[in-house]
Parts: sequence; C-alpha cells; structure tokens
Amino acid sequence: MISTPVRVRFAPSPTGRMHLGSARTALYDYLLARRTGGTFILRIEDTDTKRTVPGSERELMDGLRWLGLDYDEGPDIGGPCGPYRQSERREIYHQHAWELVEKGAAYPCFCAADRLEKVRQERQKKKLNSGYDGFCRHLDPDEARRRAANGERHVIRFMSPRTGATSAVDLLRGPIAVPNEMIDDYVLLKSDGLPTYHLAAMVDDHLMGITHVIRGAEWLSTFPLHALIVRAFGWEEPVWMHLSVFLKPSGKGKMSKRDTSTALDSGYSIYIRDLKELGYLPEGVLNWIALMGWGVSEDDVMTLEQMVERFDIQHLNPAPAAINFSKLDHFSGTHIRLLAMEELA
Repeated sequence: MISTPVRVRFAPSPTGRMHLGSARTALYDYLLARRTGGTFILRIEDTDTKRTVPGSERELMDGLRWLGLDYDEGPDIGGPCGPYRQSERREIYHQHAWELVEKGAAYPCFCAADRLEKVRQERQKKKLNSGYDGFCRHLDPDEARRRAANGERHVIRFMSPRTGATSAVDLLRGPIAVPNEMIDDYVLLKSDGLPTYHLAAMVDDHLMGITHVIRGAEWLSTFPLHALIVRAFGWEEPVWMHLSVFLKPSGKGKMSKRDTSTALDSGYSIYIRDLKELGYLPEGVLNWIALMGWGVSEDDVMTLEQMVERFDIQHLNPAPAAINFSKLDHFSGTHIRLLAMEELA
C-alpha cells in the first residue's frame, strides 16, 4: 500500500457524456487520493476543438458532484497549478514542443495533407503501418527552424527512435515492450498551434506534479510513446496504470452506442446522468462500478468512506469486466434500504 500522499488527475475531454468508464477512473483517482491523504485534480483536456460538445464540461462536473467525488483543484475552483483547461495553456505547450526540437527529440514537419495521404496509401499497399515516413526528420535543423520562423505551415513531430525497443512499466500489467520501428513520429503540436494529447498530457502531468496516472486501456498502444516523451524531457515518470475495459453484459465485445440504446430501452444506461434520472442512488452506482476491476468480492456492499478505507491499487484487476446491470439493481436496492434504516434510526 502507498504510504505517501499522491497527486492524481481525472482528465476527461469534453467531447461527450460522462459514462461508466470515466466515472470509474475518477472514482479510483479519488479513492487513491483520499486513502493516502493526497490531492485529486480535475483537468479538462479540451484541445480537440472539433469534437468538443457544448455543455459536456458542465455535465462532467455535475456528474462528479452527484457521485460525491469532490476534487481539490480544478477549472472552477482553481489551485496552484492552473489553469486547468488545456485550451488555456497553449503557450506552455508551444514552449515545450520547441524545447524538444532544441534537444533533437522533435522536428518541424512541413508535409502537406495531400502528400501525407499519398504516403498513407503507399504504405498500406506495402502492408506497412500507416504512420509517417519520416521525410522531414532529415531536413537540416537550421533550415527547418528558419522555415518555421518565417511562418511556413508546419507541425511538430516527435523523433521516435528507429532501432531497438522501448519498455515501460504498467503497475497492473508489468513491463510492456514495443519495437521502436512500430512507434510513429507522432504529431505533438498541430499546425493551428494546439497540442495533441501526446504532448499536452505529458507536459501537464509533469507541471502539475502528478505521481500516479490512472487511465483507460485504450492508451496502452501509445504507452511506450508517452514514456519516450517524458524521458526526452528528462523528467521522472509517474506510476502508470491502465484499467480494464468494460464488456457487453454477454461478456463478448466492448459496449457500443447501439448496445447503450438497447440498455436504456430496458431501463439501464452507461451514462451517469441517465442513471441519476432513472432513480439510482449515487452510492449504489459507485459501489457497482468500484467492483468492476477491483479484486474484492463482487458482492461487497460499501459506502464511499468504506471504499477509501479498503482501497489498494495493488488489488486492481486489468482483466476485462462485463457490465452486469442486475448488480446495479442489487447495490442500488441495498443502499436504498441502508439509507432508510439510517433515517429511521
């Protein structure tokens, strides 16, 4: 068990509704922070302006408050490491992207969209991964800087190593190694000056002093890249944890939007606001999602305070977890009865 206070962040993108996966991540962040006397931070990762959904940020905050997961720092309450919206940290990312260029770990890329599409198609024909071919990484560095300074449209790409392998440690899964030839020269800074997740999240985690990163399994594929970026800056890596995925109730395949619609027709949903409107108690919802990936008895009834007392990240299970809506009914009913008993006492 961790004995020193941690700093953790729940960092959703305001691109949709708060669902069970994001709620579970926030819950585990909260439990770890409270268990260790640490700090729970809300950071809004809103740099993908094309996908941002109006009202999504407010729904995320309302969902956290309804669940009782109060954060210590965030965009609406401030804190020592703000601002907490990535859209308000643009200059920070620009400086750090060019810091990597100066270190020889990144480079400006001037390739137009039509060339990139042609490269993608050619690589597809050759059955290669659909990444970038590295054309601009061979430009003279001084020439590249001059062209960028003169306003020529460009992005900043990470200069991934071409030989060897990169290994990074996931606390739940152990070491994960990937041949470097499989790691693309990913874009760090887009031509509009906004960062990609790969740069922004790594920079913010460092500047905000994040000690433990708890996130979804969808980031496992770029996990070694993120470790490389952190190492290129010369920073200490946080402890990384990638949680299990949620499967359909049948246990076959991940939940889809179609499955979500079917579930709602049956009186269920994977969205937090829907569950609230359907009459479920936050205590029951928390109990339900906590046990989907936590290696304690799946029938354990716990309040949020009891979860804090028992939580240990070493007991998290990375195996996929099937969503069982009957368990939601069970826990919700149990907590309703407990609440009634408290009111009668």
